[in-house]
Amino acid sequence: MTVRSWNRPLLALTGAMVLLALVCVGGLLLDPRVLGGQPIWAKPLKFSVSLAVYSPTLAWMVSLVRGDRAHRVASSAATVVALAGAIEMVAIVGQVIRGRASHFDVATPFDTAVWGVMAVSIVVLWLANLVIAVMLLRERSLTPSIAWGVRLGLAVSLLGMAVAFLMTSPTGAQIQAAKATGALPVSGAHAVGVPDGGPGLAFLGWSTTGGDLRIGHFVGLHGLQVVPLVALGLLVLAARVPRLRSELVRTRLVLVAAAAWTGLTLLLTWQALRAQPLLAPDALTLAVAGGLVVGTALAVVLVLARAPRPAPREAVAA
Repeated sequence: MTVRSWNRPLLALTGAMVLLALVCVGGLLLDPRVLGGQPIWAKPLKFSVSLAVYSPTLAWMVSLVRGDRAHRVASSAATVVALAGAIEMVAIVGQVIRGRASHFDVATPFDTAVWGVMAVSIVVLWLANLVIAVMLLRERSLTPSIAWGVRLGLAVSLLGMAVAFLMTSPTGAQIQAAKATGALPVSGAHAVGVPDGGPGLAFLGWSTTGGDLRIGHFVGLHGLQVVPLVALGLLVLAARVPRLRSELVRTRLVLVAAAAWTGLTLLLTWQALRAQPLLAPDALTLAVAGGLVVGTALAVVLVLARAPRPAPREAVAA
């Protein structure tokens, strides 16, 4: 499977995002404007870097779909993803040039229209990813560990994307302000318990005084890379670690990794919804996190303990 067989629109989006990231770096250096407590070019830089990683991963996954009809469906969905991603980035950069927020801004009819287009593109992108996930779920040509790595990586990514929908409803404070003033200039927020734009982690901007739904969104989204990398890493290690030569063992470990990453995504989202900063978890959050770590470790130990003992010269299946 060569790169030439990967979805071309997604590869084109990858190249465009790499170039845009360079432009955004220049913007950070040359444009002193600040929006929402961060340099105004920080948001498009983060989005462009994320898409530059996400797009080629998805392009590779689509190339794994065999069968003419299934591949056409997956490729069409991938093209829709590329178009939706491009539309979102045009909106984000356009608002930066105007000096306006791209997300949640409904202060003027134009800003409302931009946010509406972005919201629709996000929903379309999510649905197109779901179509690709269904095509991969039906694919039978891959070895089980790689197949489940790809499927579950995409499934966790869909969960991470879905976290973004929690940010789109107006907050209680916004509703109260609208009742008092008769205007709703902002509808939605990523911070919980504190206003958007407050103190945050360097570059990432994640709130250090309240919850932040972007954290679970980010972690879940990039399960798209993490879970398949675990599957590929186990396949490479199988040549040196006898217990990993069993396809069943590697598949079970991939399932454990996907469950752990899903648990982490849900934990971070739950923590944010309880208005807790990432770096200031309470005892309950720490206890749940500890349970996730211990449970994952025990599952790995159990899978390896039950692994069949291969003959000294057992070959690893291609």
